Amino acid sequence: MCFEFDASPPDLPGDVPRVAGGAAAEVLELESTDGTRFSAAFAGAAEVRGPGVVIYPDVRGLYPFYIQLAERFAEAGHHAVVVDYFGRTAGLGPRGEDFDYLTHVPQTRSAQIQADTMVAVDEVSRRVGETRFVSVGFCFGGGESFLATTNADLGLDGAIGFYAGLSRARWEGLESPLERAADMRGPLLGLFGGADEGIPQDQIDEFSRRLSDAGVDHEFHVYPGTPHSFFDRKQEEYAAVSEDAWRRVLRFLD
Repeated sequence: MCFEFDASPPDLPGDVPRVAGGAAAEVLELESTDGTRFSAAFAGAAEVRGPGVVIYPDVRGLYPFYIQLAERFAEAGHHAVVVDYFGRTAGLGPRGEDFDYLTHVPQTRSAQIQADTMVAVDEVSRRVGETRFVSVGFCFGGGESFLATTNADLGLDGAIGFYAGLSRARWEGLESPLERAADMRGPLLGLFGGADEGIPQDQIDEFSRRLSDAGVDHEFHVYPGTPHSFFDRKQEEYAAVSEDAWRRVLRFLD
């Protein structure tokens, strides 16, 4: 599990100007190209300061952490939409604390997630006007964020991955970011924890090497001594790391 169910995203850095007047995030029910109904959550910025953000959650899908994160991005001047992965196998969200992700994650396919994403970004553009997008993902969603750049039809301007799972050997049948590195389009930003045993440094280095060999613009930052899922307001000992991560993300969006 990436975050505890009661986790909450860190506040924006104190010196980042907030956009006042944005509405609370709205949970949406959308229909994908294959007729699947799936859930998403949209938070609109009252004043736009940069591209929209597609948020790819961790293995639990759409739950409060990511709805709140969409609102944080809207505060910073970015329309944001969260895409849930599990409409085909688990019905509509949001997901509860007891969601059985181990049953549903292996049934996902990146092509379907990307098709759902296209519907979600089209819905945002319908509401607010034509919008460019960058993806931001966490854990499983970090991998999906990078994989989404292989889809030319989706047309993302870039992708960010927080502690993105790079190898999916445990999930039979799922695409792996490592295997698709040569097909990705930058720029990419990767933020990793140096004490994350699930994503060892040699794996990050190999992913970076493959991206470099393919000419994909990317920047990776590893925070020494920092675990998986550090981006959580409850983890006060990593507050400085989370603030730095926020600044890197906002600079990337700028």
